[in-house]
Amino acid sequence: MPHRHMDRLTSFDTSFLANEKANGHMAIGAVLVCEGEAPDAEDFLAHINSRVHQLPRLRQRLLYPPLGLGTPFWVDHAEFDIHRHLRRIALPAPGDEAQFRALVGELLAPPLDRAKPLWELIVVEGFAEERFAIVYKTHHAMADGISAVDIGMLLFDVEPRAEPDRDVAPWRPHRTPSRLSLIGRAGSGILATLGRLGRWLSRALREPGRARRRAADGIAGLWEVTWNLTRPAPGTPWNTQIGATRSFSWSTFDLGEFKAVKNAVGGTVNDVTLTVAAGALRRWLQERDVAVDGLELKALVPVSIRTVDEHGELGNKLTAMRGPLPVGVADPLERLRTVTAAMDALKSSKQPLGAEAIWGLNDWFRDFAPPVLLAPTAAINFSTRLFNLLVTNFPGPQIPFYVLGRELVAIHPVGFLARNHALAIAILSYNGAVSFGLLADPEVLPDAERLNAHLAASVEELRSAAQIASPVDGDHLAGDDRPRFARDRERLADG
Repeated sequence: MPHRHMDRLTSFDTSFLANEKANGHMAIGAVLVCEGEAPDAEDFLAHINSRVHQLPRLRQRLLYPPLGLGTPFWVDHAEFDIHRHLRRIALPAPGDEAQFRALVGELLAPPLDRAKPLWELIVVEGFAEERFAIVYKTHHAMADGISAVDIGMLLFDVEPRAEPDRDVAPWRPHRTPSRLSLIGRAGSGILATLGRLGRWLSRALREPGRARRRAADGIAGLWEVTWNLTRPAPGTPWNTQIGATRSFSWSTFDLGEFKAVKNAVGGTVNDVTLTVAAGALRRWLQERDVAVDGLELKALVPVSIRTVDEHGELGNKLTAMRGPLPVGVADPLERLRTVTAAMDALKSSKQPLGAEAIWGLNDWFRDFAPPVLLAPTAAINFSTRLFNLLVTNFPGPQIPFYVLGRELVAIHPVGFLARNHALAIAILSYNGAVSFGLLADPEVLPDAERLNAHLAASVEELRSAAQIASPVDGDHLAGDDRPRFARDRERLADG
């Protein structure tokens, strides 16, 4: 099994708990849209219950050590009840898209209950069309974007199987440790840290050249991170105190079109998505009469360092970079080249090593040091001084998935709003489509949904400038959740 009872949170995982203040809730997830009628409640429960054992973390809760001695643990939740993690909600008539989006915003607003495992699934039915949705939420302390996709893959099949598995693997939770044993863990953690220090010194003496190179890289990385603090991100209308409500909307585009643009102009698909986001934000700011000439916003761009062998494991395997959003560049091709050059420079810089070095140093003391010591580092990691908004892009599966025989036709990713960040953009590709999920505080940004039209315009101007053939009309309609392959099948069938 990938998870054990009494796993300790890393300092990076713990930072997402430490930052969950002042309505800045650190839950992430996705809105999963499926064709067909929603499965029977009993069948869906049986389906999930038969697979939950594949990720033991789904039946574990947080346990905080006494006296703040170290980061929290993941421990088996003796009172685990899967019914507390599955809900079902019907849209009121007529069950249209606007009602659906409003409901999703309401479901994403409350924080997850830390007294139980940090995830939930909400089945939404009652659509005017024959479809249903699943709103998935998990805490960022438990999963990053990649492992959240892995959780989704547990829910689905690669072949349409209408009947659920009804066999439930036996499970006996471990006993929750006593306060005394937890205090003992802090003492043994001090000894373990001294042992790690001794092994590190021994390796440094055996391989002094390698140790010097690693130390030099770490110091250079720390310097780059520190230097960024002297160059704050510019102010924006969304970098302000946020409230407790949320809005969520999305736009879906053709992934092949993004690939064609990067093949014609250069860069990566991630560079194209950042360019599209920058173009949309440029238009949105211009609508608000904000001067954009020469303006470059800074995005918190998480970069996965998860290896192939680590897929299926929860927790965070990330480092963060301060990515560029050159909203001040009017020409879309020049905007893409600016993003590509900046991202290439970041990847070759020591900045990611500096971020890793900070969290790696914190992890040396996670067995006994109070998590409050992480607060300054955690605050910097999500500070409006460094970043204007989260823009995260993760690849999803490129084959169709099914839940109890119903095809999954769209995945709309959900990011998180940190303190003083009223907007986040999450991007995920699935089966030939790429979806932009826009999470916002509607009290600060009541017109955040306008960004969907600007995203479509940004894609169109970039496609046109790169002289890429136009896809089938309507592929980027924000209200159409069917990816291109499904819509094209219908058009071909209609002759």
